[in-house]
Parts: sequence; C-alpha cells; structure tokens
Amino acid sequence: MKTLHLLFVLLVCTPAWSAGTVYQKTTDAAMEETYRRVYEKLEANRFYVVFEPDIGANLSGFADRWGEDYNRNRLTAIRSMVFCNAWYANQVSNADPDMLALCPLHITLTEKDGRTTVLFSRPTVIARGSGAEKIAAEIEDGVIRSLEQALATDAKQVK
Repeated sequence: MKTLHLLFVLLVCTPAWSAGTVYQKTTDAAMEETYRRVYEKLEANRFYVVFEPDIGANLSGFADRWGEDYNRNRLTAIRSMVFCNAWYANQVSNADPDMLALCPLHITLTEKDGRTTVLFSRPTVIARGSGAEKIAAEIEDGVIRSLEQALATDAKQVK
C-alpha cells in the first residue's frame, strides 16, 4: 500500500516541467481532421488562432534546390497554428514583460503515414524562475487541456 501511495504522490505532485520540454501526442487521424479538431478546441477555450502557416507547402518549394536533403523524414504535411489570448498576454506582461517572448504561442502538427503528431513547446520551461511562471503554467494547462479535448475524440491515440 505504501508503494501505491508513493506512486500516486509522484504522479500527482510532479511539476509540469518534468513532463518534458515539448508536449507531444500522436493520433491515427489524418492531418486535416486533427487540425480541424485542434483549431476548434483552441478557439472554444479562448485561444484564438491568428495565423496558420502551411510549413510543408512552403518547404516543398525548395525540394529541387535541397535535393536529397529535402524532407528526409518523409513527412506528408507540416502545419502550424499561431494563437493568443489577450487576457493571458496582459497577465504575462504584468508578471514579467520579458516573458512576452511567449506571445503568441504556436502548435505544430506533422503528418506521416496517415498519422498526425501534435507538438507544443511548454511555456513553463521558458518561464521557469521568472515572475510569470505561475501564469505560464496556467496557460500551458489550458492549451494542453484543449489539445487533449481535441484528441480525445480519436479512440486510436498512439501516445
């Protein structure tokens, strides 16, 4: 019983930064479906998408120039969402104006073999030790909650 209790304490009380620098989750859903669901959940949770670069399309223009060095991982799509929440941006500015480097935030999605991976750089890693650490954790939790909601509709999540 002691071991189970200790495991519970470690899982619940471990700081967000221990989860790694980048949140990463892969799903068996295709890019378009995953992208749509992530976009909708971010917006529903008041993280408003302000820019949508299609990185894969932009890189494809260099395929001839880069030759065998182009797309070595054979990704079929790379897209990003740049998003912001004005209230959070104001709170970050109030806590530590230097942490406005986090604004706006972004998510990158990659697709390979019909599976999509969602990547998000954790704000808590950048804000560690700053006055904005607490608000960065709140932002990170909100974004990851949005991502989890978007990916929860896919019963075939990989990791």
